[in-house]
Amino acid sequence: MAEEPDGTIVLSVVIPMYNEEEVLPALVSRVRPVLADLGVPYELVAVDDGSTDRTAELLAAFRLGWPELRVVALRRNSGHQAALTAGLDRAVGAYVLTLDADLQDPPEKIPEMLALARTEGLDIVYGVRADRSSDTGFKRWTATAYYRLVRRLAGSQVPAQAGDFRLLSRAAVDALKALPDQQRVYRLLVPWLGFPSGQVTYERAPRPAGTTKYPLGRMIRLAVDSITGFSAAPLRLATWLGVGAFLICAGLLVYTLVAYALGRTVPGWTSLFTGVLFIGAVQLVCVGLLGEYVARIYTAVQNRPTYFVRHDSATPGTVPRPAPEAPAPAPEPAPEPDEAPLPRPRPRG
Repeated sequence: MAEEPDGTIVLSVVIPMYNEEEVLPALVSRVRPVLADLGVPYELVAVDDGSTDRTAELLAAFRLGWPELRVVALRRNSGHQAALTAGLDRAVGAYVLTLDADLQDPPEKIPEMLALARTEGLDIVYGVRADRSSDTGFKRWTATAYYRLVRRLAGSQVPAQAGDFRLLSRAAVDALKALPDQQRVYRLLVPWLGFPSGQVTYERAPRPAGTTKYPLGRMIRLAVDSITGFSAAPLRLATWLGVGAFLICAGLLVYTLVAYALGRTVPGWTSLFTGVLFIGAVQLVCVGLLGEYVARIYTAVQNRPTYFVRHDSATPGTVPRPAPEAPAPAPEPAPEPDEAPLPRPRPRG
């Protein structure tokens, strides 16, 4: 691979943060030496996603002695995927790596991922969790179910157990920035690109401090966005539910006619009540699925920004370096006389 021009940032590391004051010192103590040992110009883009604790204060303190640390502060909490979008939009490196702040994905894998991308000419390198024994049983079960579902709906190109720990080339980042999606799920959007990719496996570690920022409600929302954003299968499911309800109703109609012909009809409300509940439930499910897709269309038509930047601490482009000394001023040339001097007269006799 050709060498980058002098001063150009080779690697941008994007880390979204929301109320991470407890884990931030441990994050800096592990990430900074790893990046310093790479031997290439880099920047760390910390995206403060509207934190309400001391995250912003700690980032400002760390930046005093770490010029490569760049803080992008959002005006309000916009969500994890929106914070990732803000970091990707502003990162300037030839490669961009995204990493969560909880240290469950090891930053020590960054050199291996960068080396794999540069030697193999890859646009994407996924960090794949080969061991999730540190997670709870419920977390492992829901994660397995999620990846099985999205791989079945969105395609087998989605790597199993790959979260938001990945390395992207500049070409992949520019392709993502050009997409019009409003509600982005990068763990599905990046594989959709189909760019050359590789994998690096690791053991998922427990969070050293703080609490998870992905409770059950956000996990469900992520699953819904993943399904409705990358597959029309739920709409087809609504169609098949309607067909199934029609067949059941047709069978009940035949049963009713036969019973009437045999004189076995008994007035009652149980069958009628059950049939009404069934048809009503199917209709509500179908209307709900249609509503999810209409909501996505409505959001896309509005085309509102997914985040607002309050402050960016650095000027993107090159590695900070001291300003060169000003050259000494050149001596001014002597002024030329207006006219030549007159010749001196010769003395007489």
